[in-house]
Amino acid sequence: MSLKRRQFLIVSSLSSLGLMALFGKLLASQTTGSSNIDFTDTNPLASAPTTSAAVLNNSPDEPLLLRFVSVADTGTGAQGQYAVAEAMTRYHQQNPYDLVILAGDNIYNNGEIEKISAVFEQPYQALLKQGVKFQACLGNHDIRTANGDPQVRYPGFNMQGRYYTLRRQDVQFFALDTNSNADWQNQLSWLEQELSRSDAPWKVVFGHHQIYSSGHYGLNQKLIPILTPLFQKYRVQLYINGHDHNYERTQPINGTTYLISGAGAGTRPVGRSEWTAYSAARLSFAAYEVYRDRILVSAIGTNGQVFDQGVIGRMRDEG
Repeated sequence: MSLKRRQFLIVSSLSSLGLMALFGKLLASQTTGSSNIDFTDTNPLASAPTTSAAVLNNSPDEPLLLRFVSVADTGTGAQGQYAVAEAMTRYHQQNPYDLVILAGDNIYNNGEIEKISAVFEQPYQALLKQGVKFQACLGNHDIRTANGDPQVRYPGFNMQGRYYTLRRQDVQFFALDTNSNADWQNQLSWLEQELSRSDAPWKVVFGHHQIYSSGHYGLNQKLIPILTPLFQKYRVQLYINGHDHNYERTQPINGTTYLISGAGAGTRPVGRSEWTAYSAARLSFAAYEVYRDRILVSAIGTNGQVFDQGVIGRMRDEG
């Protein structure tokens, strides 16, 4: 067994016990590239890298529990952000939703709250007027001014703190502060407590920083050992993030799909890794339709066209 493989298996099998003590030793620099990963196919609906449109069609009698979208790295106020915002608005007209997961770097370059009109209220005014609620978390650019506190207090971001949880229908969302200066000890204790007490069939965690990525920042060596064991233990089906300015959807890794939705205003090149189901350097947002036994994911470009679709399924031994 290769050294890389042994390291990954050791890291993946760590329990949450002792992770907080280990965290200070795990701030290794991030590396681009792949690691030898065992994919645990606990999700029978998502075993293939891509899913045909025919498979994604739903019975007209099957109730849609929730529709929401995600986008990140948005806060430029420039043409790319407006193009994605307009596509989100067109999608809303045909497929109504009232929730946007805004996964950080909400205000470039330095998180200056005085720019909020130009980089948030104006680009998304059509959605805001329709009552669409944005749930934000903090990115690395957001904490450059007053450590992001003005954004936490800003009503339009609906943050209940630097980390928080909210429930929508059968989905419970857990927002994290993934910055290096976050209060990791208390945050990890809180996250485990909230995950352990949640009875939601669907658990979705979101934060700004990538965990598995084939983009600029690559594999996140510091977050894998402290977050992924909790995701596996408490059956988190989906992690959403930005930071890398691209779209990437992974195959399920120990039951969790990792989705990068960071092309909300600009793009960087992205490659492929052994965990990649689909990746693209395209201005875009992601849309999610939640049903009892699956979440349908669609990546949508500025032309309104879907360029990737996938399915996230429930764990096999879940009820």
